[in-house]
Amino acid sequence: MARQRTAALTLGTPFTYLTVLLVVGVTVIPLLFTILGGFRTNAQINNAPAGWPDPWVLSNFTDVFTSEVFWNAMGNSAVIAVIATGLTLVVGSMAAFALSRYTFKGREGLYTLFTIGLLFPVTAAALPLYLLLRELGLLETSLGVALPQAAFALPITIVILRPFMAAIPGELEDAAAMDGASRLGFFWRILLPLSRPALTTVGILAFVTSWNAYLLPLLVLSNPDNFTLPLGVAAFQSQFSQDTAKILAYTAASMIPAIGFFVFAERHIVGGLTGSVKG
Repeated sequence: MARQRTAALTLGTPFTYLTVLLVVGVTVIPLLFTILGGFRTNAQINNAPAGWPDPWVLSNFTDVFTSEVFWNAMGNSAVIAVIATGLTLVVGSMAAFALSRYTFKGREGLYTLFTIGLLFPVTAAALPLYLLLRELGLLETSLGVALPQAAFALPITIVILRPFMAAIPGELEDAAAMDGASRLGFFWRILLPLSRPALTTVGILAFVTSWNAYLLPLLVLSNPDNFTLPLGVAAFQSQFSQDTAKILAYTAASMIPAIGFFVFAERHIVGGLTGSVKG
């Protein structure tokens, strides 16, 4: 039996490394191509598409970072991402609290409904969502993008938060009640601070998802002044379709905030997900 396990590990290890290398290659190589391409000229790219910058050209990134359009799009993305993340955390934490600490008829069915929401694509709701936002007068507004983004982020938020909150001992709630704390007081003063790792995780996921979103902003926004960065990249590509190097520089610059934020917060994501799984 021990020999079989050793053989399985020995055979499985090369396959695991190969899989990791393939995933890293598919993820990192296009990223490097985009970043390095921004430091090249169009002539360099045409002569050797996969070559190294020689010499390194900074003017592409300089033009992007001094562009008012780029910073306007980044500001729009930041405002929408902050609003969407805040709404997701507020509504998601309250819903997870009710689904984890209260017992009522239909609770599991409601939780199942949120879980099924993970399978619901944005494209399926595009037309009714557009009509609803038009009736509410939310087209061409940041709130018109942030509200649907928060709604679509609720399923994964509740799936992560509910087991985390359910794992917090009931004795703490009883002790808080004996000290005169209400249910709301327990939620605000005890449950939320103890759920900080999971809240950080869902907040990061909501922020990055909102920042990278393309379809919802495309559905709601048509004025270039209101464009987010993904829409700005698409508009930039259309405007400078012949300037490949500048397009790569604009794309690389638009990725920097999301990648930097995700790398910085990776530890918190892993910690929050681990706690949710254990719960």
